Amino acid sequence: MKWFLILWACPVILLTGWYGLSYYDMSFGIFMLTRQAHDLVFAVYGHVLGLPPETIPPLVARAIAFDSLIVFAIIGYRKRREIRAWYSRRFPAVQPAESGVASFANDVNLSSAP
Repeated sequence: MKWFLILWACPVILLTGWYGLSYYDMSFGIFMLTRQAHDLVFAVYGHVLGLPPETIPPLVARAIAFDSLIVFAIIGYRKRREIRAWYSRRFPAVQPAESGVASFANDVNLSSAP
C-alpha cells in the first residue's frame, strides 16, 4: 500500500509543482520552468489532442481529482475494519432507554410536586 501511494503521489506532485512554477514563471534559471516552456508544452499537447491549449489544464485537474478519489476509495476499502473500529471507539452506540422509565428519572426524588 505504501508503494501504491508513492507511485500515485510522485507524478501528481511533480506535475503540480512544474505547473505552478512554470505558470508563475519561477524558472530559477531552468528553461523547463519558464512560462515560454509552459506555453510550448500546452501548445504541443493541444495540437496533438486537437484541443485549444487553454482547455487542457482544467481537464488534467479533473483527471487528477478523479484518480485521487479512486485511490482514496481503494485505501478506504482496504482499511474499512480499522476505520469502523475507530468510528466505534469515537462514537459509541447509544444505549436504548428502559421501557416506561424516563432516562432522567431518579428514585430518590425529594420533590413532592406532582
